[in-house]
Amino acid sequence: MFEKAGARTITNPSRRDFLTAAAAGLGGLAIAQTTPARPDIVRTDFSTLAPYGNGTLPAGIRSRQIPNVNGLTVHILEAGYETPGRPAVLLLHGFPELAYSWRKVMPALAAAGYHVIAPDQRGYGRTIGWDDSYDADQDPFRILNMTRDAIGLVYALGYRSVAMVVGHDAGAPVACWSALIRPDIFRSITIMSSPFEGAPSLPFDTANGAPLPRPAVTDDELDAELAKLNPPRKYYQNYQRTRGASDDMLHAPQGLHAFFRAYYFYKSADYKGNNPHPLKARTAEEMAQIPNYYVMEKDKGMAATVAPVMPPADYIAKCKWLTEAEVDVYVTEYGRTGFTGALQGYRVRRGSDPRSIAEMQTFSGRTIDVPSQYIDGKSDWGSYQTPGAIDKMRNSACTHMAGFHFLDGAGHWVQQEQPEQVNALLVQFLRDYAKP
Repeated sequence: MFEKAGARTITNPSRRDFLTAAAAGLGGLAIAQTTPARPDIVRTDFSTLAPYGNGTLPAGIRSRQIPNVNGLTVHILEAGYETPGRPAVLLLHGFPELAYSWRKVMPALAAAGYHVIAPDQRGYGRTIGWDDSYDADQDPFRILNMTRDAIGLVYALGYRSVAMVVGHDAGAPVACWSALIRPDIFRSITIMSSPFEGAPSLPFDTANGAPLPRPAVTDDELDAELAKLNPPRKYYQNYQRTRGASDDMLHAPQGLHAFFRAYYFYKSADYKGNNPHPLKARTAEEMAQIPNYYVMEKDKGMAATVAPVMPPADYIAKCKWLTEAEVDVYVTEYGRTGFTGALQGYRVRRGSDPRSIAEMQTFSGRTIDVPSQYIDGKSDWGSYQTPGAIDKMRNSACTHMAGFHFLDGAGHWVQQEQPEQVNALLVQFLRDYAKP
């Protein structure tokens, strides 16, 4: 029986695991797989774990588990829970983040009169009940099931709707699809650091001679062109889909703490090489302007990509928006879970996975019609890594976009780097647009 980091009990080795190992020992000789792998379902004995946040959570935020949520036991942080009957706000984190990434936002929203709920999403942190093997059934990680996760959590907590859903980075698509599919539940939305292009379209009026739309450039096609550059490059989302991506980060030669410190620094406003701007097209030449954390050197993994930009000790000692103790929280949680569950999103919620595209095309023509706003840091390339996405979001995908904000002094981690600015925008948006 396999066990990981004293927290999870996993299944016995499957026949597929045995055959895969045997094939590797025979120089990769192909061997037929006659039985499916058993799922490696994450089960955690929470009594063996230190309190969530390692003592760094602000006063008024509590941690607890919510069972029976779409097959999961969901770990949440919540604030403003003391007063019953408050309207709710749901906060969905990104990668490689946790519910903990909202720690600087939650007290301000609670003080404004809201019950603030931030889950560790499926695949992350102390939420359990998901399969953490690379070969897991991918369907539970697709966007409609992640939307069901959000609905199930809201219902489990006794709400029929929330005043606002907020999604950052990889949490943004989940928030956007939630608001698009169930506007009766998710009454307004704030999108952070990852613009929403809208539902993929189906061919229209082709029976009357309209041409088929030109297919978008796939990540594989982009990678093939990036590989021709000097030096050769590759798109990070394609890399994050590979079997070795989790172990590359988890077992980074510089250590997991140093990996997180460098990764967060590299994508923040503190790294002065971040000077984002709109790109003309999704071509290799245009995309090559993006830093290596998005358009990587072809022969490097993510650990080697961020290692050269490790900030000096004096910067680390003075960094207020992400202290060493706060980095340790991410190290503690990811050191226990690994990155595989979190990386599943790159395989099925982003890019051109055919089953995911087909699922989303069910909603072709639908838009986000509830009040919306967009917030990002001025130093974040995340808003521009998909050329044209911002224009699609503002002009068609969101029909009631009431605010569009790029904040000084922030990169990708906008709610952690500039929480005061973010909090002011969120509270004002709720005052102006939230429905009771």
